[in-house]
Amino acid sequence: MERATLRDIALVCLADALVGASFGAISISGGLPIWVPIALSVLVFAGGSQFAAVGVVLSGGGALAAVATGLVLNARMLPFGFAVGDVLRGPWWQRLLGAHLLTDETAAFALQQHEPRRRRAVYWICGVGLFVVWNLAVALGALAGGLIGDTDAVGLDAAFPAVLLALVLPSLTDRRTRTAALVGAVVAVGATPYLPAGLPVLLALVGLLFAGRPGAGDASSGAAGTTGTSAEGAGGAATADTATAADSATAAGGAVTAVGAAKGEVR
Repeated sequence: MERATLRDIALVCLADALVGASFGAISISGGLPIWVPIALSVLVFAGGSQFAAVGVVLSGGGALAAVATGLVLNARMLPFGFAVGDVLRGPWWQRLLGAHLLTDETAAFALQQHEPRRRRAVYWICGVGLFVVWNLAVALGALAGGLIGDTDAVGLDAAFPAVLLALVLPSLTDRRTRTAALVGAVVAVGATPYLPAGLPVLLALVGLLFAGRPGAGDASSGAAGTTGTSAEGAGGAATADTATAADSATAAGGAVTAVGAAKGEVR
């Protein structure tokens, strides 16, 4: 395996460690018991969904709204799974473990490799590395969060909306996604004073009505150009819709959580 690939994986792990530590610290300082962020990280292992779900809970939403928000954000993993399905071979428990390690990063690194053996090696190295680093960082952040008294004094009250919006920003270069995210955020913020916490984020999916449909040829050719296979082209086409939905909900989550923080509702 190329040294450059290992270096890139290490850099991604370092970046995710910083985000994971923030997630653990903010969750605990917001009033959640220490086992919540740790259990979420082990069982869910999806940074964006974890931030969104905990943000809904800390702003007063129920568990059902938090789970629904997380599922919407993770919907893009279905087409990702089709695209890298050839990586997951062996007995059922090995395939299940491999599926649990599926993230944006592991899919991206795997799809850069054209040789099957290298693709599997990169997928597992990246997936296991991220899983270990993420969970250790979340645990350390949670321990540190218990030592922080006033989270507002160190700016952690703004971390949730900042992270959620940062997750969306790279996707806003696409006009469809930008339109869906903007409309979804406006709808969610406008509905916040009138609906129970958590529901405005789900209502933000109305933004998809204003995004239009992508050209099937564009989506599939873009993905096929990256991977060179028809299966991945189909995965890329399906990802276009689910990623736009996820970005709309994530942008709305960041906007709604920011409003809650400004009102002092996120503690």
